[in-house]
Amino acid sequence: MKFYYAPMESITIYLYRNIYEKLFGEIDKYYTPFIMPNGKRTFKTREFQDVLPEHNEGLHIVPQILTKSSKDFIRTAKELKELGYDEVNLNLGCPSRTVVAKQKGSGFLREPEVLDDFLTEIFDALDMKISIKTRIGLRDTEEFEEILSIYNRHPVYELTIHPRLQQEFYKGKPHLDVFEYAVEHSENPLCYNGDIVTKEDYDNITTRFPSIDAVMIGRGLLRNPALVREIKYGQKLTKRELLAMHDALYEGYQEYLSGDKNVLYKMKEFWNNASVMFTNHEKYAKKIRKVQTLKNYEQAVNALFSDQQLI
Repeated sequence: MKFYYAPMESITIYLYRNIYEKLFGEIDKYYTPFIMPNGKRTFKTREFQDVLPEHNEGLHIVPQILTKSSKDFIRTAKELKELGYDEVNLNLGCPSRTVVAKQKGSGFLREPEVLDDFLTEIFDALDMKISIKTRIGLRDTEEFEEILSIYNRHPVYELTIHPRLQQEFYKGKPHLDVFEYAVEHSENPLCYNGDIVTKEDYDNITTRFPSIDAVMIGRGLLRNPALVREIKYGQKLTKRELLAMHDALYEGYQEYLSGDKNVLYKMKEFWNNASVMFTNHEKYAKKIRKVQTLKNYEQAVNALFSDQQLI
């Protein structure tokens, strides 16, 4: 089985990826948070810094592109190829309302004929691997049959499916019956994505879909950074390991960001996911969310580590 780290906007940047790889590893591909080019420029500064080869040494990185313009996609992909990348990923999964309103991300699925033309143009123009990360539609699961038929007309290197509708965001259960339809009818290799947060979740998916040889995990790894290792070898996360990751991120963000407020924001984001790994975590997580200084933050985190155990 191949394990991919999902792109998580503003979180899984190169600083995070390098720390994760050093402490845990076991990831076959890291997908970058999306690059959103426009007619005036290809990369924002932070986007360019995130894909620089020197910031990703030893990692298998796949840059993700979010756009509805074939010209912008082709230009960005060619620039990434010049940096040494041989695969790019098209984001057709982002459910954000602001993104969807611009017909990007999963909003692009609203116009299947336009999407088909877009895919024809980028596959004709580019001599590199193009993978896709997609939702199954916007409002109705029946939309997926046409969507998949479009993907089947193109040489998609790998099709990662998050079997939820755009309007569901991350709520409810994934539509595994729709993913099953993809397994039966896709002409392209598939990767499963969605709600793998425990080893049991992984076992359930791989038991139902034994032909799948790749899974993409996002929130599950933010919550439990040792999840892939636990799946592969049965070795669970230790408190010492989580503390080491926390400390490395805390130190890294203080160097990477300007101002205590920004550092606190990033670390609170970290605990929004990781706190659930502790027993009786609620009051500690609440205290971490409310702190306004680094000193108080450190005290709150130390209390969590000293008072509680990992589940």
